[in-house]
Amino acid sequence: MKLPRRKFLHLAVGAAALGSILSMGMFSHTAWSQTGRSIRIIVPFPPGGATDLLARVLADQVGRAQGLTVVVENRSGAGSVVGTDAAARAAPDGNTILLYSKEAIINPHVRKVSYDPLTSFEPVCRLVISPTIYSVNGASPYGTLADLIDAARAKPGTLTLAASGPASPFQIGFEVLKRAANVNMPFIPFPGGAPAMNALLGGHVTAALSTYSAASEYLKAGKLRALATAARVRLEQLPDLPTVQESGYRDYEVDIWYGLVVPAKTPRQSITQLAASLPARCRSPRRAQSWLRRGLSRPACAAQILAIFFANNTTITAA
Repeated sequence: MKLPRRKFLHLAVGAAALGSILSMGMFSHTAWSQTGRSIRIIVPFPPGGATDLLARVLADQVGRAQGLTVVVENRSGAGSVVGTDAAARAAPDGNTILLYSKEAIINPHVRKVSYDPLTSFEPVCRLVISPTIYSVNGASPYGTLADLIDAARAKPGTLTLAASGPASPFQIGFEVLKRAANVNMPFIPFPGGAPAMNALLGGHVTAALSTYSAASEYLKAGKLRALATAARVRLEQLPDLPTVQESGYRDYEVDIWYGLVVPAKTPRQSITQLAASLPARCRSPRRAQSWLRRGLSRPACAAQILAIFFANNTTITAA
């Protein structure tokens, strides 16, 4: 089944864009030790989700490597706008870092924000891509994505899906699938992946679209059941789980990428100095396996500064 090309929001931001926007290394001991201050990583989502997990692993890694205090500050609200705005307004002294994702690019197109995704930040580092999955409660009668879609067709407007939102990559991806499948299945937005998982575990919604990392522990415990991955290829962690494309929806993909940015006007020398240690640590076999166990892709911490700032990859169009 070919996905529709018109009459839905189309997100033209993907993993390739991340290679352009977030394409530098980070964290020189010399740069930070001179300040004598702690570093804060702002996570614009609630605790417990994929972004929070990633930030805490990173904070621990950087803190140990550089002998510094790295604090994770969750500033959730308005689909990541609250935290992203706070980071954009922070002093450009190198002590505030934002965990950046697709939501920061989508939001200016759908709601009022005080930042510009292109000019309010300086890129620091490309981190990882987090594959996404459709899942249901472990007690659900649905064993495949086709089962869920057939039930949604049989009971229009009755079955529901939870995800981070609104106006998130998850909602956009789900709306694309709904249109392709021609089903009426309401989207229930939550302020982050963790609250969406709680709603699914509690039986308050029928299904969820989340990162694999947000659902992985519940899947392993049998509390949730995965129906399909929205990644382009099958997951290393779940090799028997089919993709949505294999389920009959050509070209379908919902992947979430993460990177780090700092406020605009942070001195170039400081940003360049940040490139000392993270790339090597990201690419080490031990660290790569650690990311995979947490449901994240093998990291691609790019050390070079790219000249093009994903100018052709940050558009959301309504056709």
